[in-house]
Amino acid sequence: MTMPERTYDVIVSGASLAGCAAAILLARRGVRVALLERRSDPEAYKVLCTHSLTANAHPVLDELGLLPDLEKLGAVPNRSRWHTRWGWIEPKAAPGGPELPYGYNVRRSTLDPLIRAHAERTEGVELLLGHQVTGVVEERGRVVGVRVKADGGERELRARLVVGADGKDSAVAKYAKVPAKEYENRRFGYLAHFRGLPLPDGIAHTWFREPDMAYAFPNDDDVTVVAVLPDKKLLPEFRADLEGAFMAYVQALPGAPDFGTAERISKIIGLVDYPLHLRKPVARGAAFIGDAALTADPLWGVGCGWALQSARWLAEEVAPAVAGRGGLDKALTAYGRKHTRRLRPHQALGVDFAKARPFNPLERLVFSAASRDAALARHMHLFASRLISPVRFLNPPVMARAALVNLRFRKS
Repeated sequence: MTMPERTYDVIVSGASLAGCAAAILLARRGVRVALLERRSDPEAYKVLCTHSLTANAHPVLDELGLLPDLEKLGAVPNRSRWHTRWGWIEPKAAPGGPELPYGYNVRRSTLDPLIRAHAERTEGVELLLGHQVTGVVEERGRVVGVRVKADGGERELRARLVVGADGKDSAVAKYAKVPAKEYENRRFGYLAHFRGLPLPDGIAHTWFREPDMAYAFPNDDDVTVVAVLPDKKLLPEFRADLEGAFMAYVQALPGAPDFGTAERISKIIGLVDYPLHLRKPVARGAAFIGDAALTADPLWGVGCGWALQSARWLAEEVAPAVAGRGGLDKALTAYGRKHTRRLRPHQALGVDFAKARPFNPLERLVFSAASRDAALARHMHLFASRLISPVRFLNPPVMARAALVNLRFRKS
């Protein structure tokens, strides 16, 4: 059965974080948006996730109007401490200074339905559940729409712009022939959810084990996500006894939480292979946001924040053009440049760290000094929150302070 063709200003494929945020922010700027989601359940959510919204996402959450709902639903401000071989790095606000920036830890089972319902209530957004993209419509080499399958029928939807917010295996990118570059990740990862797991001060913990990683992030409803990301050299041990290896690993962490009173409420899930992906954020008549444009190493917990940020950047740049008040190609170019400038350096560091290597000399210098100096611990917090660039993180004054801190420590 062929259904009637429909026309919009923008079609967004994928009604998860990036797609819903983009739809809301575009519609508020006077854009008519079709928000497509292949799953039919409005409560659907991403299962395999760090469930962390880093502080770089806070302004976007505020603009979306989600902060009151998140706090009402019990989202946990994501303050944290990090364990290194030199001890704990514990960022704290300067005496008399402002509170450190923060985001939230919140389960995707809470967050995804919330933002999707928010998008559905936004004037100018038409949420189309159960709509699977089966192709793109092109004219003169330009994407001008998508073909979708829904309710046993097929139809074309057309728009000035098609946005892929449909993950690293983006159907929009596939059919528009926009390839992704892939980078090996030499770590594997498993996580599980626990209820009633006590964490000191109730804040997130991350362990840098060089080259292994682990974290425990408290979430809403007294649920804590515990994850391990070891070097693939340990994979045979986990394959032989997943539950035993997982629990032995986390219980052996320095300062590990006491699992005696906790209840595991999920299976242990994960991925053996999770390569990092990168594709151009724009094509002729198409744009990509969230994981469809770039995936981060999950150990940093920044993917949700980047999804929201990239949605905002796209809306800011293209809304006037798709509403008929400017050149779309120029607007897409501006978005692509901003996306590349803001995220590519972070991903380059992530690609290098995904080689499962120990800290390099600069990292050793900064991490060791941050465990001994409050100002450097705050500086690390800004970088981990993706509020400063790698260049600012490792700038000469910071390196000089780190060297001085370590020199004084050795003399003491």
